[in-house]
Amino acid sequence: MKYLPIDQALFIANRKRFIEQLPPNSMAIFHSNDEMPYSGDANFPFRQNADLFYLSGIDQEQTILLLFPDCPNKAFREILFIRETNEHIAIWDGHKYTKEEAIAASGIHKVLWNDQFDAILPMAMALCEQLYININENDRALSQVPYKDLRFAAEMRKRFPAHNQCRLSPIMAKLRVTKHPLEIQQIQTACDITKDAFNRVLRFTKPSVGEYEIEAEITHEFLRQRSSGHAYSPIIASGGSSCILHYIDNNKACKDGEILLMDFGAGYANYAADLSRTIPVNGKYTKRQKDVYNAVLRIFKEMRSMMRPGASMEELRLETGKLVQSECLQLGLIDKADIQNASEENPAWRKYFMHGLGHSLGLDVHDLADRYQPLSENCVYTCEPGIYIQAEGLGVRIENDILITDGDPIDLMAEIPIEADEIEELMN
Repeated sequence: MKYLPIDQALFIANRKRFIEQLPPNSMAIFHSNDEMPYSGDANFPFRQNADLFYLSGIDQEQTILLLFPDCPNKAFREILFIRETNEHIAIWDGHKYTKEEAIAASGIHKVLWNDQFDAILPMAMALCEQLYININENDRALSQVPYKDLRFAAEMRKRFPAHNQCRLSPIMAKLRVTKHPLEIQQIQTACDITKDAFNRVLRFTKPSVGEYEIEAEITHEFLRQRSSGHAYSPIIASGGSSCILHYIDNNKACKDGEILLMDFGAGYANYAADLSRTIPVNGKYTKRQKDVYNAVLRIFKEMRSMMRPGASMEELRLETGKLVQSECLQLGLIDKADIQNASEENPAWRKYFMHGLGHSLGLDVHDLADRYQPLSENCVYTCEPGIYIQAEGLGVRIENDILITDGDPIDLMAEIPIEADEIEELMN
């Protein structure tokens, strides 16, 4: 791992909170993600399962975590299974955790090689009443791959048909949405690296530069600061592509007079940052571009101030729509007749603002959260309003990462340039 070690206190605290949510005499099992084949004998870069990392801090393939806090056999209450290394693996694949290193990283004192899991599982299953399985239930997920946890659930139904299988996702969503101070520290580091990448881009961008070259500048800055790279596929969208919400081709030359919408964020210690900015390719907004940019900026500032405990993201989305409607009227995009003739399900402003206000942020860029539940202290959410005018090839989005507190929200990206005049000044 490129990132600096994380205090095991984070993972000890996370397990304590998890155990408090687990019903009596229940066992939970977490697996690392698969090593996914790319082509030939190559794999995609490994990315640890977020829930396993959240509870253990172990960032290595072929890892299993077993938690059975009420087990009458104390030896089975908390076990970490890791890949047994040897001289051959060390030569070909590099260093892997020793048992001592895994203990130091996780705070789990019983660490076994993973080939011992099959011997221990039947004994643990005989003592538990129900088994909690970690299926991906993110409401944005649409996976056609029978991943490790899904295969494990099917295997358990065959091997232990009399046991109840229960969902871990509701427990993990409840826990992960509220961030430990050490988690906020990792997210802040990711935001700080993202800030430096954005400032680098401001100095680099000019007419004729390729979107892919801008992506390369961002990647360079990420890697030189111990980031694992992009937390998600970056959007570097010039001209009309700024109106494509998930544009990731990043293959065109940026033209004089165009706008450039960028959506990117560093990944650090498996935690994500998520930034959007819209800048003028030539360093100077046209009047129309600046008018639209400032309209979105006014919406951003107002909605950021409303991100407080008690409000849900769904309620805030509807409030955002009201502000978008007002700004679209001022920009001449809609008129009062358009508003009156539109339906409640498809308001007039929806043509120019198609997505929500934001999402939970953490170990996943779209982290586990219930958009209908009120925000609470120590949650981190994005605030990302936008206005997209396809007829003009002009899309503007502004996005920062916001820490919810019991008082005013804290903008974790407050040091990143956001005012149109400041962006122009830095570009020139």
